[in-house]
Amino acid sequence: MSSGTLDSCPENVFAAFGLPGTPGTDAFWAAGRAPSSVPADDGGWVTLFLWRGSPATLDFESWSKPVPLRRWGGTDCWYAEVRMPARLRVTYRFLVDDVPYADPSNPVGAGGDRSVVATPDAPHQPHWPVVGADDVLPVPGTRLRWAGGRLGGRRTVRVHPVGGGGPVVLLLDGDDWLYLHPAMTAFDAAFAAGEMPAVTLVFVPAKDRPAEFACRPELWEAVRDELPPLVAESGVAADWDRLVVAGQSLGGLSAVYAALEFPGLVSRVACQSPSFWWAPGAMDRADLVDGPVGGAVADRLRERPDLSGLRIAFDVGEHEARMLPHCELVEELTGRAGATVRVSRSASGHDRAGWRHALLRDVAWTLAR
Repeated sequence: MSSGTLDSCPENVFAAFGLPGTPGTDAFWAAGRAPSSVPADDGGWVTLFLWRGSPATLDFESWSKPVPLRRWGGTDCWYAEVRMPARLRVTYRFLVDDVPYADPSNPVGAGGDRSVVATPDAPHQPHWPVVGADDVLPVPGTRLRWAGGRLGGRRTVRVHPVGGGGPVVLLLDGDDWLYLHPAMTAFDAAFAAGEMPAVTLVFVPAKDRPAEFACRPELWEAVRDELPPLVAESGVAADWDRLVVAGQSLGGLSAVYAALEFPGLVSRVACQSPSFWWAPGAMDRADLVDGPVGGAVADRLRERPDLSGLRIAFDVGEHEARMLPHCELVEELTGRAGATVRVSRSASGHDRAGWRHALLRDVAWTLAR
């Protein structure tokens, strides 16, 4: 479902959302509570977004096309009423002359220039703290320099023992889980609540996602041969025999590829919205998703590999309509090949903010005895 602005009566726009005062006045901005949602007649929601100052466009992570804001009279108040479906959590930002800004009215941030909004019926995400756009997220104290080898170049890998450390949880796109969403804090909180076993988080950043996360062996040869001794040198406890790989989008594709082609290394996977549309040449298509259903991974699964040793959790956003056929076919074929499979749907589009709960829940499930 895509968004759109409403043609509502101007004098009732802000009052309908419970915002008092004359728009554009200091009293109005002091009392402003946005984003704010009210029920829509189709079972979804209408959400009000406010911006103060110059013309701006509301830009969503993946769920909707950009929405231009409208100005209230001659004031400095710009606004948009956006139709949102039931059960949606989405990342957004304001664009002013193509420069991104977080929403100053919203205390829930994701990095310095993004915010997160959820409809009132979106499920709660326990263990993920509310962090503002200006907050500096804590990062693990153990920092490793991974240089040269099969991948070439340099990258910084962070390592964090949760509950003293244990099975390695390899977080692909690790910088996103460090600097946009506080995975370290969330895993610690889940462990303290008894919902996560002791694990060792290894945050692996990507330098060239389309190249590294395509169905190619170089990344996983490097993970197998180079990363364990590097982590061992840090002195942090790390059990590689029960490695969990967690990946999203292209990272989810790569995690499943690793389970298929490196079963001695990867036997536990938690993937969210994996890019199963991928096949050789897919990145050259004008429409990435418009290709053979299930892509290269489905082709490999039709060879009926023995996946009886694999424990894998699939999750995809329930608003990702065009991704669902790709994911559903791979989920089915994986189960037929003997894997232990868990399937769920998140209240999101193709958006890391919506995958956060699935990440914690599914990593814990892959390690359940």
